[in-house]
Amino acid sequence: MINDCFAQNMRVIASRWPNLVTVLQQAAAEKHRLAVQLIEGQDNTLLINGIQLTSRHNRQQEALQQISKLPQHYPHITLYGTGLGDLQQQLLGRERLQQLKVCILNEYVFALVLQLLDQRHWLSDSRVTLQLAASQSDIQLPFAVLPSELVLASDSSMRVRDRLYSELEAGYAAQRLKQDISPFLPRLQQNQPFWQQDQPVQTLFNSLAADKDVYVIAAGPSLEQHYGFIKQAQQQPNAPLLICVDTAVAALLSQDIRPDIIVSRDHKIGLRHLPCNSLTAASRLVYFPLANPELLQHFPGKRYIALSDSAVFDPVRKQLSAATLFSYGSVIHPAVDLAVKMAAKRVLLFGADFAFSHNKTHASWQNGALGPGYQAATEQVINGFGEKVPTLRNLLTYLTGLERYISKQPAVTFFNTSKAGAFIAGTQYHAELTH
Repeated sequence: MINDCFAQNMRVIASRWPNLVTVLQQAAAEKHRLAVQLIEGQDNTLLINGIQLTSRHNRQQEALQQISKLPQHYPHITLYGTGLGDLQQQLLGRERLQQLKVCILNEYVFALVLQLLDQRHWLSDSRVTLQLAASQSDIQLPFAVLPSELVLASDSSMRVRDRLYSELEAGYAAQRLKQDISPFLPRLQQNQPFWQQDQPVQTLFNSLAADKDVYVIAAGPSLEQHYGFIKQAQQQPNAPLLICVDTAVAALLSQDIRPDIIVSRDHKIGLRHLPCNSLTAASRLVYFPLANPELLQHFPGKRYIALSDSAVFDPVRKQLSAATLFSYGSVIHPAVDLAVKMAAKRVLLFGADFAFSHNKTHASWQNGALGPGYQAATEQVINGFGEKVPTLRNLLTYLTGLERYISKQPAVTFFNTSKAGAFIAGTQYHAELTH
């Protein structure tokens, strides 16, 4: 039975955002989705599926703290999560605020709150717009977010949730680097003899034949399904260009597949990860100034130096004439950007799982050999079959970076070759390789 509180809240929503009425009515009827408990204190709050929605001591003070980093002069703010209405109340108290866009991260939580509390104080404010977070193609800045609802985000909001996590973590990482880049200076100095003699990466740009595909090969578990396809393609007259990330090299070599270009960005990658003695001079290496000098010394082919926009490279940026490759935390980003800047029109992604598909972390590596084992997964992501696959938050950040990059490349067609890993927005599934 619909109570008076819900009816009053819904009348405002129906008059302002009629497209949300059916969604919220259905969510209100599905109470079984939530385990709810009242938590009492100086303030009352709700414990939903084991997550405390807000503080039970001083909700308004908590709300002020959560929006404290948003300057008072911002005229437009997006709020992710509806909570109990406290963040809305505090933001609407700002004199210069002209628009508050409230995005529902969990329609079931919001419907529950609408049944329990009068939310008309913010629903009726003309500055407020209300929408499902899932309706957004990307997050909107500047934003505030209710931390509890990041954890409680519904399945339909997982993509937005991942991008919120990504944005928050990118901000923390940038702040840490800004504070101190001194630990990286000795390695930059150590590698100076290499990058002073190697060619800048831009000598590879626009060098691809118009009809040649590029295979960008990452080290996700699904790569193991496609060794035969890649090997056969490499033997064709108009063979694709194989651009391979460093941690996938050993997997390819084990199948007698020789990558054309290897991209390495992590300073921890060494000969254990990238067996140079099994490569020939035909392979080329694109690396960044923090690369392992042992790797550079033993690599048999041509080397090309690249930069990213990281603050780590600021001390050497003026000394290098190298171009910048896109980077968002993973080596797959500069590998894909290199393919595009070489003039690729069709890019096939192999092993770009961003998840622990098949209960593995990497193709051809023992579980845990390159980091946490698959049992350490803390998050889930939706794959091409609509299933939830275990993953880590940093992998979701890398996925966000790739999706944003792809969205800015309308002239390039990107194919995903496996449905086992994360769905990648902006890609097509390769008809021959995915079923």
